Amino acid sequence: MSFAIDLADRFAVSTWSLHRALGGIYPYRPDGVETPTRQPAYGEGIVELIDLPRQCAEHDIFRLEICSFHLPSRLSSYVADLRSAAEEADVKVQTLLIEDGDLSDPETARRDAKWMAGWIDTAVALGAENMRVIAGKAQPSDAALHRAEIHLRQLAEEAADAGVRLVIENWFDLLPGPAELNRVLDALNGKVGLNGDFGNWERAGKYEDLAKIMGRAELCHAKGRYSAAGLDAEDYARCVELSDAAGYRGPFTLIYDSQYHEDEWTGILEERDCIAGVLQKVTAA
Repeated sequence: MSFAIDLADRFAVSTWSLHRALGGIYPYRPDGVETPTRQPAYGEGIVELIDLPRQCAEHDIFRLEICSFHLPSRLSSYVADLRSAAEEADVKVQTLLIEDGDLSDPETARRDAKWMAGWIDTAVALGAENMRVIAGKAQPSDAALHRAEIHLRQLAEEAADAGVRLVIENWFDLLPGPAELNRVLDALNGKVGLNGDFGNWERAGKYEDLAKIMGRAELCHAKGRYSAAGLDAEDYARCVELSDAAGYRGPFTLIYDSQYHEDEWTGILEERDCIAGVLQKVTAA
């Protein structure tokens, strides 16, 4: 599909959107083994991670986010090969998504922060622009929020020294709404960025709450809501419109998490075309 305006840098895709095509996961955890074995969580798969940059380019998407549990290996040789595959396809590794850990737990936060810090070198080796971590999973007490802020500040400084931007997401119990999220961002005074997610606050008041955070977002997980009838295009468009109105100008990472389309790329491209239509409309207005 061709677009009337240049949207080449406005779209990314997450490996999560292709989790069925990839099939297996490698569950890296703070309390786990350093090199986990492959688990066919979503079947045997039909594609390898190293092939995804080429697939992205073939679909005119030139940004990729990589879930940590999709990395078959953290050995320097494999990571270098994956980076080369991205560079050859002219695809940026936008974000390395660290999919475990809890910086708010009084018993494990220190351990988890050290484990997360260990991923910074992997992000650098991949050429990732950003690294997203989980702020916390505890209930949002003052103590839990403060604990997470301390560890996030240290992680952000270590990441920045390595040339990687640390970001968090409106995700899990520690950040149930704009008040808690904005408190953490304010406390960190720009050291940590925001990756806003359309799908993590599915509840009454979702649009109002997203409007209160998307102006601060540097990245966006644009998750489409699907049902037996397909994509809820009205909901999706409204999320994009409110983000644009709030001042969001970053890339939209297409998150397809449905079995409505058997081929995941079909769903990913449907989401892209929906967002592109909204962006062309607001640009023309």
